[in-house]
Amino acid sequence: MRSVFVDKVASVAQHSKLSQELRVSDEIPCEEGVLIAVRVLNNKNRYNQLELTSGRMATVNQGDIVVGALGHRKALLGYSGYLPTSLQVGSVIQILNIGGVMGICDSANPDVGPPFDCEVLGTVLHFPFLGERIGVPARVGSRTLDPDVVLDTRGIPVVALAGTCMDSGKTAAACAIVSRLRHLGLHVAACKATGVSLRRDILAMEDAGAQETMIFSDLGIVATTEANGPALTRSLLSGLAEFRPDVIVIELGDGLLGAYGVEAILEDETIREAFTAVILCANDPVAAWGGAKILREQFGIEPAVVTGPATDNAVGIGQINKRMSLSAINAMTNGAALGDLIAERLRLSGKVKAE
Repeated sequence: MRSVFVDKVASVAQHSKLSQELRVSDEIPCEEGVLIAVRVLNNKNRYNQLELTSGRMATVNQGDIVVGALGHRKALLGYSGYLPTSLQVGSVIQILNIGGVMGICDSANPDVGPPFDCEVLGTVLHFPFLGERIGVPARVGSRTLDPDVVLDTRGIPVVALAGTCMDSGKTAAACAIVSRLRHLGLHVAACKATGVSLRRDILAMEDAGAQETMIFSDLGIVATTEANGPALTRSLLSGLAEFRPDVIVIELGDGLLGAYGVEAILEDETIREAFTAVILCANDPVAAWGGAKILREQFGIEPAVVTGPATDNAVGIGQINKRMSLSAINAMTNGAALGDLIAERLRLSGKVKAE
């Protein structure tokens, strides 16, 4: 056991409440969610920031000592990487995302450049036994996911956002809806069910007016998969329902076709039945067409509305209206109208308060 002074603690370690001086161990269990300390070996001028536990973004520099979590990533528009099978002090791994997930990078999108290489310094320890100097590996999350958790939304309506890809406007749409529903006098809770650990999106939802928020990493999961996606969704929705909000907004990160478990979530009949409205976020009209087809034919879901970059101007909106017989509203330029449409949908179930 050795002492290490760290420069930056990534947001993936949000619940660990780490100080600047940490104790680390040379024994490194290669398990998803284990927190490790590393020294950054190179500089970058693209994709070179880290989200801290405060939510602030900080530029990472060569020589920085950083705390992150072991995990994997399967991103289309970023780094792809896997959890190593063995590590020792001095091994080199890469930072896979802004939230501080670390693993072995096996593919990089040219837009973000090569990843940060990092020298492993050891496993971060915490000391749960009062009065004893017995350190155990620190891990992500405030509690452990129960894979058998039962979904109970307590009759609270749920608005779900599904996208055709990363960066298809899901968070912008979620924030627009949260903001408008709050202006209508509703108590809104929000969560993000899939993706790779990064708190930026739920922080944006808080800024928009969500009174309670959760993310999958609160349950000890660094990156979601088809195996854990449904249980995470059930747990997040049930957890937020305990606060008795008027409505829950849930973002399904990544896309309908991806490695983070969105398909598995939508295949779960109990979850589908809990979704009062599903919003499709699409990058272009062809993506909107394909996304609507998947929702309708594979899952029996009729999208309430299409938003995202596909609706940036009247051309895309017209194509969506004509070819898919769906409403299309841009969340960036007409967020209030998007929120009003969803409020009207919820009003049908008698859950929305009068403005």
